[in-house]
Amino acid sequence: MLARRMGFDALGVADIELGADEQHLEDWLAAGFHGEMHYMQRHGTMRSRPYELAPGTVRCISVRMNYWPAEARDAPSALADGTRGYISRYALGRDYHKLMRGALAKLARGVAARIGPFGYRVCVDSAPVLEKALARNAGLGWIGAHTNLIARDAGSFFFLGEILTDLPLPVDAPASAHCGTCSACIPACPTQAIVAPQRLDARRCIAYLTIEHPGSIPEALRPALGNRIYGCDDCQLVCPWNKFARAASNPDFKVRHALDAPRLTELFAWTARDFEQRMRGSAIYRIGYARWLRNIAVALGNAPRSAEVVAALHARGEDASQLVREHVAWALERHASVSAL
Repeated sequence: MLARRMGFDALGVADIELGADEQHLEDWLAAGFHGEMHYMQRHGTMRSRPYELAPGTVRCISVRMNYWPAEARDAPSALADGTRGYISRYALGRDYHKLMRGALAKLARGVAARIGPFGYRVCVDSAPVLEKALARNAGLGWIGAHTNLIARDAGSFFFLGEILTDLPLPVDAPASAHCGTCSACIPACPTQAIVAPQRLDARRCIAYLTIEHPGSIPEALRPALGNRIYGCDDCQLVCPWNKFARAASNPDFKVRHALDAPRLTELFAWTARDFEQRMRGSAIYRIGYARWLRNIAVALGNAPRSAEVVAALHARGEDASQLVREHVAWALERHASVSAL
């Protein structure tokens, strides 16, 4: 009941034994699938051994919070409109990190008010924690073929958060897997980043390329990005379990600044000040202005050719950022080759 009042849609408790998951992580890192996310290696075993992150930890309280913005433009139609940008549905509203951290801290204080002081650490995505493995062990869902957590009653459009604690709480039964023979998410990936069930090559993943990757997006992958300018939802959109996805109840996850289907040319005209004012408080803010323009330049290169698109690209031809200039030049070459046909 206390967790519900804090806005969480589900809660479970897991022990912190993650031996098999630690081996899976080590194999994934050894394959180089983490790309330039070097922090994944720097954290070493801390990610799979919560007691190294928060000494004294014996349990993890894992929570889910739905984020699906029901009022947003239909995702498939937004993806099909090459004149508009597609932003992963989780990032259309306010940044979930601070919101969930605050709610988890309130939950922990609420528990302390009832039972007395105890040791804990709140984690939301930014701390080195195997959050999906812990959520699975807490009974909140299973890790699907696309590597996202899936719940039978809620699909996969939700955020996860944790309270690492020294309380020896009774644990919940781990969730069983229910993907069965379904592999719809694997061919649905535009860049074939899901190389096997539960095995993702982040170097090819559009979410990685548009958010985590700091440099030039590999040219061979740029056409497959289509109009996706921040993240990608394709593997989740085709998942049959998302027919059970639940709309977010928190108003902070509602669409801001019409980002559910923004015109690419309008976004590309934003100044650094526009980006600062409109994206502060959004998860998008963390990638910065140059990466934002880089991503939009690629989308404009993939957009239907028009005088408006070409003019927007030319306007950025001498951008202060070399990263932006490079992607603008690529986009203009694509349109030039189309016009020459």
